[in-house]
Amino acid sequence: MSFKGFEPVYNKDSKLLILGSFPSVKSRKIDFYYGNPQNRFWKTVCGYFGEPVPDSTEGKKEFLLRRRIALWDIVTECEIEGSKDDSIQVISVADIPGLVAEAGIGLIALNGGKAYEIFTRSYGSCIGVPYVKLPSTSPANTRFFIKEWEDALQTLDGRA
Repeated sequence: MSFKGFEPVYNKDSKLLILGSFPSVKSRKIDFYYGNPQNRFWKTVCGYFGEPVPDSTEGKKEFLLRRRIALWDIVTECEIEGSKDDSIQVISVADIPGLVAEAGIGLIALNGGKAYEIFTRSYGSCIGVPYVKLPSTSPANTRFFIKEWEDALQTLDGRA
């Protein structure tokens, strides 16, 4: 069965693009990114800026835009079993060059190995913007290191 992902969250002031692989079952159920409460994404990103995780989708979008963060998934449509990245097949890839050209993206952060693999295969040699592979925020990832995420987020607020 084929599933569609979400539209990107960004504006012309976005500086950091965070790319996941594809929404989980729990995310698809609430119709927004990182819907599994066990996923570390919102706690990590909001926590870096000393803010609580917003309760609503609109609050999360407002947070991202205020912090100049764009959010999307590298896969916009695919066949997938449950939430398993390893089962992703028959994919449509996001138009990352189009988003980069429209916004002021200066760094692309790839949330996990599958996002990195698909991104580099599709755009790695031609994107013209630096990119970095970050440890997946998924609760299934036992090797999550927050420091790598903090380093990427430093590009937004000059703490580097």
